[in-house]
Amino acid sequence: MTTYTGHMAERSIPASQFKAQCLALLDEVAETRQPLVVTKRGKPVAKVVPAEEPRSLIGTVKFLVSDEELIKPLYEDWEPDWPE
Repeated sequence: MTTYTGHMAERSIPASQFKAQCLALLDEVAETRQPLVVTKRGKPVAKVVPAEEPRSLIGTVKFLVSDEELIKPLYEDWEPDWPE
């Protein structure tokens, strides 16, 4: 069943049918990138939309210390306590 919302046609499906075909419908939404409205007694109760692609993290790291400072001991006179 397809309903017209004013902007674009959105596919809708009764909740009972969604329950029976949930995994396949989720795969379809992910593949087609088209939302799916779930209805109960003909009224929309939920909308399944494709997840957004995660943003790239390339270039988002800001180094606040140098490599030498990062591995430097906190205390100059600190020595590890090795078991004997």
